[in-house]
Amino acid sequence: MQTPLRTKTKEFLQKFKISRINRRIISIVLGTKFVILLFGVQSFLLFSNQKLTAFHQVLGIWNHWDAKNYINIANHGYGASGENSFTLVFFPFYPFLISAFNFLTNDAVLSAFIISGIASVFLGFLFYKLVKLDYSEKTAMSSVWFLFIFPTSYFLHIPYTESLFLALIIGSFYFCRKRLWFLAGLLGFFACATRINGLILCLALPFELLADFKENRKTDKKWLWLGLIPCGFAAYLLLNYVVTGNFLAFLAIQKNNFQKYMAFPWKAIREKMKYVYLHPQATGLSEGLFELIFTGIALLAIVLGWRYLRNSYRVWMIASWLLFVSTSWLLSVPRYVLTMFPLFILMAIAARNSLLNVLMTTFSILYLAMFIISFVQNRWAF
Repeated sequence: MQTPLRTKTKEFLQKFKISRINRRIISIVLGTKFVILLFGVQSFLLFSNQKLTAFHQVLGIWNHWDAKNYINIANHGYGASGENSFTLVFFPFYPFLISAFNFLTNDAVLSAFIISGIASVFLGFLFYKLVKLDYSEKTAMSSVWFLFIFPTSYFLHIPYTESLFLALIIGSFYFCRKRLWFLAGLLGFFACATRINGLILCLALPFELLADFKENRKTDKKWLWLGLIPCGFAAYLLLNYVVTGNFLAFLAIQKNNFQKYMAFPWKAIREKMKYVYLHPQATGLSEGLFELIFTGIALLAIVLGWRYLRNSYRVWMIASWLLFVSTSWLLSVPRYVLTMFPLFILMAIAARNSLLNVLMTTFSILYLAMFIISFVQNRWAF
């Protein structure tokens, strides 16, 4: 016979018991994280002929390209002039979190890994719950799996914004679907303060408002909470003004320092095809061909997956693709495609066919390994 104390203790512990589903999600997220980070270290040691004698050196093999800029912002902030003035093109929320964690770790790189690690776990949970609203448990779990083995999924675990941004975006979609408008707007606010493509929520989520209206045949003043979303971008514009005196300073910085500006999609695609033709060696492969391949994969997903997706997901896919390619030159598309989360729902649906499941899984894992090897050696890998 159980005593009242034992009963209460059992009830208390039951609240914190991890369900079977949650255990599987944690296993996918942490399992792929461990394998990716370990494989990166082993690849670095094998191909670079260098030794890693300290923990910060192990983390440092991932501190390349944009990661360095986020770390620099976290340590030193933004500047209107000087060699680091170009960092204003990087949105503030991620480096702000890194800076906040520095009070605990006193190491910006470690802080960035902690933030990406926490965000990736929330991302796994939120994505499962979002997909489960429309599909079976198996499809939802498979969607999480394909997200975390995608060829550029290593960006979910290192000092980049991908895991944080995706967790915020998917969380905003999920809470919008659950009619929790304040939470949807709040997460959308932070998404817009993390990446410019957070603004696409302003195009996609109104379709969820329309679905709510069709279901209930009345408006809801709580919809106004979604007005928080563009305020995140407004905060970024205000930052531009505070630093430089110009609300749109980031546009000039992008053009002058990165030679990137808005253009018709066919211009960037045509120029990248020309680049691949003129550089058939490894440079053209890594900096050109993969950009085109993943541009095509994303476009194919939009076309073939049209009938399987909600209207809000369709808008997110189309607007994201247009944002990536409507530029003076294609850059980092394989990484950007990672944020087109409905793609992984489509992959999970396609994986019901055993042959397609094997092909997609094999393709993802092999190219994930290849890109990791390139990245840890400080070669361009998106």
